[in-house]
Amino acid sequence: MIADIVMANLLDPKDTYFWTALALIGFFAILMYFKVPDAVGKSLDARADAIRKELDDARRMREEAQQLLADYQRRSKEAEEEAKEIVAAAKREAETLAAETKKALAETLERRTKSAEEKITRAEAQAVSEVRSAAVDVALATAEKIIRSKVTGTDADALIASSISDLKGRLN
Repeated sequence: MIADIVMANLLDPKDTYFWTALALIGFFAILMYFKVPDAVGKSLDARADAIRKELDDARRMREEAQQLLADYQRRSKEAEEEAKEIVAAAKREAETLAAETKKALAETLERRTKSAEEKITRAEAQAVSEVRSAAVDVALATAEKIIRSKVTGTDADALIASSISDLKGRLN
C-alpha cells in the first residue's frame, strides 16, 4: 500500500517526489557523464596505494630500526666486554707492578742493609785499628819509661831507638 502511494507520487509531475527523483536521476547522470565514479575510484585507489606505500616504508623503517637496535646492542656488549678486559688487564698490570715494586723495595732494603753492615764492619775494623795503634803507643811509651829507668847510657839510647822502630814496623 505504501509502495503504491509512493509509485503514484513519483510519476505525478505535480508532486515534489517526482522532481526530487528526477533531480536525483539527473545528478547521477551528470556524475556518470563526467566520469566522477571513475575519478573517485582512481582517487581511492591512489590513496590506497599511497597508504600501502607508507605501510611498506614504515615496515622497512621498522626493520632498519630493529637492525640498528641489534647492532647497537651488539656494539654495547662488545664495548662492555672490552671494558671488562681493560679493567682486568689494568688489575693484572697493577698486581705485577706492585709485585715488582715490592721486589725492588726488598732488594733495595737488602742492599742498604748490606751496605750498612759493611760500614759497621769497616768502622769496627777502623776502631780496632785505632785501639791497637793507641795500645801500641801506650805500650811503647811504657816500655820506654821502663827501659830508661833500668838501662842507662849510650847502650840504652841505642836499644830504645832500635826497639821502638822494630815494634812500630811489626804492629802496623
